[in-house]
Amino acid sequence: MTQTQPPQIGENQNEYFSADFGEVRVLTINRPASRNALNLSLRMNLADEILAATDDPSVRAIVITGAGDKAFCAGADLKEMNTLDKAGEKYRSPNRTLFRNIFDVIGECTKPTIAAINGSAVAGGFELALACDIRLAAPGVSLGVPEAKIGMGANFASVVLPRLLPVGLALEMLFTGEFISSEEAARWGLVNHIVPLPELVDRAVALGERICGNSPISVRAMKERALKGLSLPLPAALKLEVGPDPYSSEDRIEGVTARLEGRKPVWRNR
Repeated sequence: MTQTQPPQIGENQNEYFSADFGEVRVLTINRPASRNALNLSLRMNLADEILAATDDPSVRAIVITGAGDKAFCAGADLKEMNTLDKAGEKYRSPNRTLFRNIFDVIGECTKPTIAAINGSAVAGGFELALACDIRLAAPGVSLGVPEAKIGMGANFASVVLPRLLPVGLALEMLFTGEFISSEEAARWGLVNHIVPLPELVDRAVALGERICGNSPISVRAMKERALKGLSLPLPAALKLEVGPDPYSSEDRIEGVTARLEGRKPVWRNR
């Protein structure tokens, strides 16, 4: 298993770190003093990093985590928001800004994304995790959307959470703004695995490596069909033509040949 090293945390260091472990890119939010809150510059830079990883042929899976052991991400930077409010700046809703919404960018990423939730993931931080395909979490961390308690809208979670949970449970979380533990989230299927904190990023990278061992064309086609087919009737979803066609690819020929020859396939992503 790849052994990852936690970033060195310091006030003057970057707001995030990017590191490659083989074909897995790990993006670490590095604002622990602010509970890894998403200020404007971080949201824009993180979105740019996701787009860059999507375009990079050497990257086949992406892990997102937070620095420290207190918070994965606390969502929007409320101090920055309050400063702008006091300065008379107009606050725009997520769909009315001049830049891409980070949750949309992650949700539209064609490569598998894994959230390694090292600490509390609340508000936009919880939405950041929900935008990812797979979620691993440390024990006992808090998850939830408290936006109703502070007059916000939980725009992304309001749409996505009822697709991942029974509607009544999703609405209870949205309406009350109360948190659940990572263990409860795992029972509901919101979290795939509970992993001890010291092993969390390594386990996320190892999961990414297992995914990277498969045909990238097959993985991309499965992801796009699975997610885009959610909103369609079954017959329409089965006929959905999205992403690359694995059946007509060189990788299919290589995969079948390698299986018959008893060797590891060499994927060419074409």
